Amino acid sequence: MSSQSGALQAGIDALKQGRYSEAINLLETFCRNSSLAESKELLQAQMWLVKAYQRVGQPDKAIALCRQLALHENPQVHTWAKQTLQALSTATPDQPAKAPPRTAAPETQPVPASKLGRAGKTGVKLAMSGIGGSLALASGVTISLLFGMVFVLALSLVFILGSDQPGVGFGIAVGFTLVFNAIAFFVSPWFMDLIQGWFYGTRWVSLPEVARHSPEAARVIQQVCAQKKLKQPRLGIINDENPTAFTYGSLPNSARLVVSQGLFTYLDDEEVATVYAHELGHIVHWDFAVMTVAATLVQITYLIYSFARRMSRGGGDNKLKDAMGTAAIAAYIFYLIGTYLVLYLSRTREYFADHFAAETTGNPNALSRALVKIAYGILEEGQRAKEPSKLIEGTRALGIYDPKAASSVGTAYRVASSPEKIGRVFLWDMFNPWGWLMELSSTHPLTGKRVRALSTYAEQLGLETEFDMARVVAESRTLNKNKLYGNFALDLLLYGAELIGLAIGLGIGLALMSLAGWKVLVSLSLLGLGLGILVKMMVTFPDFSRAQATDVMSLMSDPYASPLRGRPVKLSGELIGRGDAGYKFGSDLKLQDPTGMMYVHYASRFGPLGNFMFGANQVQELLGSQVNATGWFRRSIMPWVDLAQLKTVGGKTVDSYHRFWQCILGAGAIIAAIVVPVVF
Repeated sequence: MSSQSGALQAGIDALKQGRYSEAINLLETFCRNSSLAESKELLQAQMWLVKAYQRVGQPDKAIALCRQLALHENPQVHTWAKQTLQALSTATPDQPAKAPPRTAAPETQPVPASKLGRAGKTGVKLAMSGIGGSLALASGVTISLLFGMVFVLALSLVFILGSDQPGVGFGIAVGFTLVFNAIAFFVSPWFMDLIQGWFYGTRWVSLPEVARHSPEAARVIQQVCAQKKLKQPRLGIINDENPTAFTYGSLPNSARLVVSQGLFTYLDDEEVATVYAHELGHIVHWDFAVMTVAATLVQITYLIYSFARRMSRGGGDNKLKDAMGTAAIAAYIFYLIGTYLVLYLSRTREYFADHFAAETTGNPNALSRALVKIAYGILEEGQRAKEPSKLIEGTRALGIYDPKAASSVGTAYRVASSPEKIGRVFLWDMFNPWGWLMELSSTHPLTGKRVRALSTYAEQLGLETEFDMARVVAESRTLNKNKLYGNFALDLLLYGAELIGLAIGLGIGLALMSLAGWKVLVSLSLLGLGLGILVKMMVTFPDFSRAQATDVMSLMSDPYASPLRGRPVKLSGELIGRGDAGYKFGSDLKLQDPTGMMYVHYASRFGPLGNFMFGANQVQELLGSQVNATGWFRRSIMPWVDLAQLKTVGGKTVDSYHRFWQCILGAGAIIAAIVVPVVF
C-alpha cells in the first residue's frame, strides 16, 4: 500500500472510530497532497470528508465540498453529491443532516432506488390475508408444544432416577420447568446487556441523539410509545458499519432497541424510521419475550438430551442405562422439532413486524428499500473487512435481516439501474421450491417474500410499489414448471442416491442370496452404492468443458438454480479476498466482476489438509489477480461456485478437484463389487 493510500485509510479509520477532528486533518492533508486531481482515491477522500464535516457540525464546509463534487462528470458522484446537498440544505441547527451514504469508490456506489410516495396518513389498517399466518396462533402453539416437551422429558427423568413417590416426582418436574424458565426470562436481558457492552461496545443513548441521526425515527419512537402506552425502550447504538437493528428484553416496558452506526450510513432518514418501527413492532407484539421463552425451552431439551446420553453411557444398572438411552433419543427428537418450531415462529414475527412498520409509518416502500440497502451494506462491509463481523454473526437471529441472504440482493442493488432488475433476483426466493425448503432453516423469511408482502401493503394504501412485484409474479407464469418442480423432485432423490443405490443392491442381493450365497449380497450392495455415488457426481458436477461465459448478476437472476444440480459456468473478474474473511489459511475466494461478487469454493485432491496448504501458500499471491474461473454454480440462501479451474491473466493455473473423491469412492465400490466374488 502506498503512503498516500495509507493516509487515506487512516483518515477513514479515524472517522469510523469517532475521532472526527483527527479524521478531518488526515483527509484534508490527503486531498491537498493528492497528485491526481481525478483519481478515485481523491474522490473517495472528499466524500468521506463531507461526512466528517457533518459530524463536527461544519455544514458550510460540507456544502461547499458537495457543490464541487456535484459538478463532477462521473454520474454516480454527481448523483451522490446532489442527494447529500439536498439533505444538508433541509437540515436545521437542531436537526443536523444525516451522514451521506457510505462509498468505497465512485464506480461501486449503486444507483439509488427510486423513492416512491408514502401514504398521506399513518395508522391505516392493512390486511395480511395469506401473509405470515397468525402470530398469536404461532406463538401459542410453539410455546405450548415446547413447554409440553420439556415437561414430559423432565418428568420422565425424575421417574427414571427412581422416585418412589410419583406425586413428588410430578411436582419436582413442574417446579424445575417453571423455575428454570422464569429465571431465564428475567435474567437474560441483563446478561445480554453485558454481552452488548463487552463484545460490541454498545453506547446507550438518549432520544435527542437518535434524532440527530434520524429525526423521523425519533418521531416514530415517540408516536408508538404514546399510542401503545409504552415506556420508551432503552436505545443503543453500536459503532459498527455493518447495518443492523435488533430488540431484546423480557417485558415491553424494559425492552432494549439497538442499532448499528451502519444503519445511518447506508439508509436515508425515512428508511431508518421504518427499521425503528419494525423493531418497535417486536416490542408491541411481545416477540422478544416469546422468543426468549421458546429458545430457552429448546435449550432445555438439548440439556436433557446431553444429560441422558451421558447417563446411558456410564456404568451401573443396564435397565437404567437403557431407559436413559431411550430418553436421550426422545429428547433429541424434541430438540429438532423445537428448533424448527422456533424458526417458524421467528419468521412469522418478522412478517408481523414488517406489517406494523408499514401501518405505523404509512411507508412500506421505504422499508422495502431499507431491506435491500441493508443487504448491500452487509455485502460492502464484508468485502472491506479483514475478518468476519462479530456483530453480524452474533446477532443473526435477532437482527432485522439474515446476512446469509445478503449476497444476491446486495449484488443486485449495487449494479442494477432499475428496481425491475433487482426484482428479478427475487424470482428464486418466491418461486423456486428449494427456496421454500431452505427457508425452513432460516430465522427470517426470504427477502423476496418480505418485499412482496410490503408491496401488497403499498397497493392497499394506493401507492405505486417500490419494486414491481406484480411484474415479477407475471414473469413467474412464464417459468417452465416441469423444469422447476421436476428438477426439484429429482434432486431430492439424488441427495440420497448413495443410500438408494445401496438399498436397491441390498434388496436384490437378499432376493438372490438363497441361490448364490452371501457373495452376491455383498457384491450387489457395493455395486448399488458405487453407481449411486457416480450418478450423483455426474448430476452435481456435470462436464464443465461446455461451460458458458456469464456474469454474477445473470446467475443471481436464475430462478432454476439448485444447491445440488451444478450449472457449468465461466466467470471473469478479480479475486478480491478470501471467502472466510480473517482466516489466513482459508482456501475459498471472493470473485468480483462488473456485475457483482461471488463466493468461489476450492477443493484439493488431498482433502482438508490440501485445502489448508493451498490457503496458506497460494491464496495470498492470487488476491488482486484478474482471473478466468470455470466451475459449477449453485444456490441455496447464499449462492456460490464450486471451482473446477482458475486461470490468472499472468498465466498461472489452479485446478480444483470437487469430483475427485466421489469418483474414487464410486469407482472403488464398483471394483470391489467385481472383486469380491472372484477373490472369495
